[in-house]
Amino acid sequence: MSPGGRATARVDRVRLDQLLVERGLAETRSRAQALLLAGRVRVGTAGAERTDRKPGEQVAHDLAISLIERAPFVSRGGEKLCGALETLGIDPTGRACLDVGASTGGFTDCLLQRGARRVYALDVGRGQLAESLRADPRVVSLERTHVRRLLPDDPETVPLPEQVSLAVIDVSFISLTRVLGAVLSAVEPRGTIVAMVKPQFEAGPKDAPKGVVRDPAVRSAAVARVRHHARELGLTVEGEVESSLVGPSGNHEIFLHLSVPGGAA
Repeated sequence: MSPGGRATARVDRVRLDQLLVERGLAETRSRAQALLLAGRVRVGTAGAERTDRKPGEQVAHDLAISLIERAPFVSRGGEKLCGALETLGIDPTGRACLDVGASTGGFTDCLLQRGARRVYALDVGRGQLAESLRADPRVVSLERTHVRRLLPDDPETVPLPEQVSLAVIDVSFISLTRVLGAVLSAVEPRGTIVAMVKPQFEAGPKDAPKGVVRDPAVRSAAVARVRHHARELGLTVEGEVESSLVGPSGNHEIFLHLSVPGGAA
């Protein structure tokens, strides 16, 4: 009873994202929001189900909700990156991120599902980004954009509206030594870069017959060259881990965890 003698009504409504957490369908509200925005939550009874409900919507505690099972990411890249982030101890929650070489958006998908606040998905191609990501308000698609256009002195520079605190890189047919400098220009002091080294694009043609690096020594040398270049740029190599999935044609790919130096004291 309330002090005035009236019964106090039980609060019978809750945010939808919080309800997912309470039901054990998501570990955190950020994860719940990502699931809702991706259309992976079925809300309502059979015959009247919807997948377009908003995370902040107030709903009844007894609302019927369930997850829609699907492939965890829009491409295998998401599995690769999430495995690396887990091993390297990198948390995208609440961070503005840059995905260089976004393609279908596997890396972008992983970042969003792990709570990224915003992802700038950059790629030289056009029309590759998955529709579910293109429609996500947290994603800014930068199509037909070469990474060098991030450089402030490029004649066709495309500066981001903010510096990001985390950049991830998955590029093909170009060496990371030609990419890291431009990416660095878009990352804030004390930020993080996670670069996936593809040895077949770092080694010479003779060391990658038919686009495959089979010699572990060649693979190690390719990673060492990227590591050396990163240090020349002033980056610190915090760690590395081999991808949990093998790349096309059996190539082994390696993630480098790089940290950006801090600003002036």
